[in-house]
Amino acid sequence: MIHCIAIDDEPLALQLVAEYCQRISFLHLAKTFTNTDEAQTYLAENNVDLLFLDIQMPDINGVQFYKNLTKKPPVIFTTAFKDYAVDGFNVDAVDYLLKPFEYDRFLKACYKAKEYIEFLSSQELQMNSIFVKVNYEIMKINLKDIDLIEALDDYIKIYIPPNPVLTLMTLKNIAEKLPTRDFIRVHRSFIVPVAKVDKFSKTKLWVKGKEIPIGSSYTHVYDQLMQLSR
Repeated sequence: MIHCIAIDDEPLALQLVAEYCQRISFLHLAKTFTNTDEAQTYLAENNVDLLFLDIQMPDINGVQFYKNLTKKPPVIFTTAFKDYAVDGFNVDAVDYLLKPFEYDRFLKACYKAKEYIEFLSSQELQMNSIFVKVNYEIMKINLKDIDLIEALDDYIKIYIPPNPVLTLMTLKNIAEKLPTRDFIRVHRSFIVPVAKVDKFSKTKLWVKGKEIPIGSSYTHVYDQLMQLSR
């Protein structure tokens, strides 16, 4: 399942994207935004596989907004102005949709995105370890050994057997090193490996007997885990 969001200053345009997404089995439209500040916050705190992004918006140009993002999910640009197409492809956009676009054209763009995301996932699957700084040494950690990652002020605590390790890093930084297919951020203070989740509800989950809260900004986690558990 591809988890996506849409950003557009026109509510009717977002409504059309939402209707089209509902017709495509491999898409899950998690949220829509007319406010780019709110969208930027959401993108910083959540894993998003695909972004539908309008270019011509009153507060900021969509291409510039995308360039400013720290985490850049694959993007499909939407706009009523064909002159922006070159700008869209200059930031490696998956596709460019000229409004008003029909469902068939939207579906074609989504299949292109699906192929690209599957390619990225295959690349991630080849990665089985990361390196982090522990004290004054660089330590290799096998991803399959990670039970939980917890934020502690300026440090993160990586739970691995036989003892957890501390490293000077933010949760956001380590999230960018981890394959999004295997690890999911569930709270501003926690990242969990999907394979280690014993059980879950809409407000919490359990990993190795430890209860982990699901943050109020991470309500999509329940739906994501439901999809992965099928």
